[in-house]
Amino acid sequence: TARLAGGPTTDGAGAADGAGVVEGVDAVVIGAGIVGLATARALLDRRPGWSIVVVDKEDRVGAHQSGHNSGVVHSGIYYPPGSVKARLCLEGRAELLAFCRDRGIAHAVVGKVVVASTTDELARLEVLHERARGNGIAAELVGRRGLLDVEPHAEGVAALHVPSAAVVDFGEVCRALADDLVGSGVHLALGDPVVDLRRDGASVLVTTTGRRWRAGHAVNCGGLQSDRLAALAGDRGDERIVPFRGEYHDLVPDRRHLVRALI
Repeated sequence: TARLAGGPTTDGAGAADGAGVVEGVDAVVIGAGIVGLATARALLDRRPGWSIVVVDKEDRVGAHQSGHNSGVVHSGIYYPPGSVKARLCLEGRAELLAFCRDRGIAHAVVGKVVVASTTDELARLEVLHERARGNGIAAELVGRRGLLDVEPHAEGVAALHVPSAAVVDFGEVCRALADDLVGSGVHLALGDPVVDLRRDGASVLVTTTGRRWRAGHAVNCGGLQSDRLAALAGDRGDERIVPFRGEYHDLVPDRRHLVRALI
């Protein structure tokens, strides 16, 4: 996320560039994926009196990466102990699972095994084990027999068993966040793409296909489109979003007995 402009909203409805009515708000969040929705929630927590709008070009929340991922809630074993990412992963996991329990969102702490297929991968497995210990995460190194006890159909020379790995439907999390925001007075402008984004003194003009907003603050949570939104705002740096596709496998029902949890 990136703050594009600061300062309070000083004007209400009016005209801008002769393009119709401008609605004055305190903050516009661009993007209704999980980052945009969580950002709007954080803004509302910190500034309860603010008027906040979340805009998105799609007609539903979580339409892209937030609704098309593996659903894994990571435990934090991959990050160097003491790093900000390790701390935020652990804190975020706890807060996410608490949110799911509170909202009745289906989730499961199923655990996972990180498998070394060959002896060449054992050193990397040991690094992950050390990072898990450094981050205070329960994890056990097991040999081939121990791996088969956890996942009888997995093959490998060794594995790191991490019981705290969980799964959740992040699309459902997004919908719950959106419901909370609407219930708290946040306006969701869905199916309304941003076509122009510019600074105007101490505020930002956010123009969509249907409306124009003058905001004291704008936050770019546009995911794969965030570099294009930044360019609209005049931030023409060298940064570019380069998408890549991850892959995971979900077994058909009559073969799900082959995998107990996450491998």
